[in-house]
Amino acid sequence: MTITHWVAGAPYAGTGTDTLPVENPATGEVVDELLLASAEDLDHVVAVARQAQKRWARVSLAKRVEVMFAMRRLVDEHAEELADLIVREGGKTRDDALGEIARGRETIDFVCGVNTALKGEFTDQAATGIDVHTLRQPVGVVAGICPFNFPVMVPAWMHPVALATGNAFILKVASLVPSASMLIARLYKEAGLPDGLFNVIAGNRTIVSRILEHPGIDAISFVGSTPVAHIVQNTGVTHGKRVQALGGANNHAIVMPDAQMEFAAQHICAGAFGSAGQRCMALPVVVAVGDAGDRLVSAVKARAERIVVGPGTDPASEMGPVITRGDLERIESWIEEAARAGAELVLDGRGYRPAGGAHDNGFWLGPTIVDKVSTDLRIYHEEVFGPVLVVVRAGTYEEAIELVNSSPFGNGSAIFTSDGDAARQFTVDVEAGMVGVNVPIPVPVAYYSFGGWKESLLGDVHIHGPEGVRFYTRGKVVTTRWPRRGEKVGYVGMSFPTNA
Repeated sequence: MTITHWVAGAPYAGTGTDTLPVENPATGEVVDELLLASAEDLDHVVAVARQAQKRWARVSLAKRVEVMFAMRRLVDEHAEELADLIVREGGKTRDDALGEIARGRETIDFVCGVNTALKGEFTDQAATGIDVHTLRQPVGVVAGICPFNFPVMVPAWMHPVALATGNAFILKVASLVPSASMLIARLYKEAGLPDGLFNVIAGNRTIVSRILEHPGIDAISFVGSTPVAHIVQNTGVTHGKRVQALGGANNHAIVMPDAQMEFAAQHICAGAFGSAGQRCMALPVVVAVGDAGDRLVSAVKARAERIVVGPGTDPASEMGPVITRGDLERIESWIEEAARAGAELVLDGRGYRPAGGAHDNGFWLGPTIVDKVSTDLRIYHEEVFGPVLVVVRAGTYEEAIELVNSSPFGNGSAIFTSDGDAARQFTVDVEAGMVGVNVPIPVPVAYYSFGGWKESLLGDVHIHGPEGVRFYTRGKVVTTRWPRRGEKVGYVGMSFPTNA
């Protein structure tokens, strides 16, 4: 089947003729073809979105919220269907896919109360006979550029907030996992969203470049790698756009000697190997302090060896494949490089295949633990984005926090400890935007905002939640005076006005 775009409330084939294969990572088979947009297609969708947004901006908040309540219900009703698509194209287990959908729906929950978030301020009698109030208005047409690893959740951090605040939204879908976004588009139409406000297109780097430069697009939300985030930020801002660009991560956790080691090991395995490690909030690096190292590695290995790795269609599976053969080969080469450099391969997942032979051509890598890793190796200082846990050792908390903060990334970080003082100190010391205390993946709930520090976030506005509302709207301050009937106009001087 050929997957087309979604424009103006309907499937749209456009003028582009190039396609990309869509693979099932569990089998390695091509399951669909994805049609790529042309430059003319992008011009068309922007024109459609701009026209629709002008009308939508004047629609009442009550009506916008009504649409979002309907959308929330439909996402719940179609969660199983969405999960099927995520499993098929992304390789996730079914439970993981359903968890992603639930967390994405939280943002819709948040915008069902967006009328509160958009309340302005009012000052009576700021000066004699003068009142001041504020309001927030939509920025216009917003483009979202999303990664493959969360085909429902990450776009849902963007489009519900953008739409609820009065914008039109164009999603440049991740080419590896397009189908879930097409279903979301159909659900928006069923929810009563006017045509042209939520649009989905696919494209290559050329289309991304045109999005960054297009004069009809007012703001861009991006989630992906840091090198691309720099391009998005620099190009978008140069062309006068508002940009939020969330980059990569290489999240660290410190494990103190007083941690409950079995508890820590269970949660570290979930953070490192869940979604085959393909999360921007995965936990690929653990810094073991003092004598915690050997105890931790033993406990983590015992848990990791029990992880059931298999296709998402098998209810017993706890972890699926990595997304492409190229990613598999890259990760395996980094493991080999670490082994040759003297790191200890506590658990080597290379060569893994699920039982039965039906999935031998899938992109499989079992849970892998690499201990005593030198910090100059790629497997440590670059984002692996695979089911690999790197363990490094530190003598003290001070050494550990210095190591954590030396990373150029600052998306999330965690500490495992039973000491409240150490935990509190860590939350102050660590240079990261999201912090967990005995929580391996500290992703905020939707009524907070998601975002890191340093190379993990370019600019200063986080995604979804209250900061998302601010990003997708512009503030306006209105100063008002109403002369009284019959009042004679006195002398008005030319000096700068003062408040009195």
